Amino acid sequence: MVTIHEGRPGLSRRELLKRGGVGAALLVISGSAVISPQHAWGLETTALKPETMATLIQMARDIYPHDQVPDKYYAIAVKSHDEAAGKDAAHKELIEKGIADLDQKAGAGGYAGLGWEEERVKLLQGIEDTPFFQAVRGGLVVGLYNQKEIWPIFGYEGESYSKGGYIARGFDDIEWL
Repeated sequence: MVTIHEGRPGLSRRELLKRGGVGAALLVISGSAVISPQHAWGLETTALKPETMATLIQMARDIYPHDQVPDKYYAIAVKSHDEAAGKDAAHKELIEKGIADLDQKAGAGGYAGLGWEEERVKLLQGIEDTPFFQAVRGGLVVGLYNQKEIWPIFGYEGESYSKGGYIARGFDDIEWL
């Protein structure tokens, strides 16, 4: 993902503009961080390789695709795997080996290098019964959808018990169904 330009690691300005102009999200690996210069956010890794985290972000987007949800929230959702890997060597091995196997199945360029969502989803369908896939998918259910910042995107107003319940608050006004 990182290219060498004039002997320095990173992307040339021309390569950055070329990749950014395609419309796809560009994630740059720099040291122990995954950075999105296009959307001004970064995620530092402590236990997992940054390349692993970048692939996990793409994998998360492919498992629960929401075009209107920025990558930043997928990064927050998979950060828990980096934290767990720092405390549990078995979890670190599960994630690193799972990503390595996924990259190998994808061929040259790895999973994140596949340009078509259909190709990536087909690979994920082939591993959906593995402990690796189930760990990532299971973590996403809570890690992604418990982020209050994205609730308005889905039209979810949060819990209603403290506000008298849904009946008195227009429970049938959901426009996204």
